[in-house]
Amino acid sequence: MNARAAPRRGFTLLEVLIALVVIAIALLALARAASVQVADFDALRERALAGWVAANVLADTRLAPQLPAPGRSDGRVELGARQWRWQREVQATPTPGIVRIDITVFAGSAQAPSASLRGFRSEAEP
Repeated sequence: MNARAAPRRGFTLLEVLIALVVIAIALLALARAASVQVADFDALRERALAGWVAANVLADTRLAPQLPAPGRSDGRVELGARQWRWQREVQATPTPGIVRIDITVFAGSAQAPSASLRGFRSEAEP
């Protein structure tokens, strides 16, 4: 028999600690990336819902029996379990009988618009 002991296999405590630090940093980076993705998804959802509100207001305006009078009006609506505030501005165009309709939608009491939409309507509609 050989008196020399066989070399031990395995990791030292320092190697294990370094591996744990590397894994912890990687997990923190993954958590941050997931957090950013959730925030982006929420912003995308808000813009999509606001766009639908604007499209609904524009459709209601176009389907009204009378051509809307020039000026500004506003309203509130609930969609997607959220409150939305919209502003509609109707302006005459150089072509008689056609008006331009600008819709701006705000989430709740926010000051910055979440979506905007522009459309036209003539006296011949609907």
